[in-house]
Amino acid sequence: GCGAPSDSKSSDSVQEKVTDSSTVQEEQNADSTKNEEKDTGKERTVTVYFPNNNGTRLVAEKRKVAAKKDKYTAAMEELMKGTKDKDKTVIIPKNAKMKSVKVLNGIAKVDFSKEFQTEFAGGSTGEEMLIGSIVDTLTEFDDVQVRFLIEGKEIDSLCGHMDLSEPIARMTKLLK
Repeated sequence: GCGAPSDSKSSDSVQEKVTDSSTVQEEQNADSTKNEEKDTGKERTVTVYFPNNNGTRLVAEKRKVAAKKDKYTAAMEELMKGTKDKDKTVIIPKNAKMKSVKVLNGIAKVDFSKEFQTEFAGGSTGEEMLIGSIVDTLTEFDDVQVRFLIEGKEIDSLCGHMDLSEPIARMTKLLK
């Protein structure tokens, strides 16, 4: 990772993990009265951020998700799906998996599989865009800061370009 070619086999099936929205709807109908937040009805809108093609800023994309899902998890799942917009780019390594997002005391801890680090191929700008897209997606809801974990362990840096040893606040300079 970190700019070096990956030795793991990559598959050509980029879109293999697309959730079936009809299944989500059916599950929703079974029990739609419990656990509703401010969003009424069966879905809520989340905003996810992707780097623009020349890596100079992050661009928002709105997505509809099931309202019964945890908003942080739902937003991260949408970010992990990537974008079809040709003016935006996907920076999360395609074999990386998000294990969990847990928010406690104003800190959103997002845990990724090791591929998030080992298969990341960008430099300092790519690292800033990757971290920024996740941080700005998660800080869209509340005033939280984001801490990164790989396989359940907090990391100090992804590839040595950014200090991730402390929780990261919203990266507004990337949104201009």
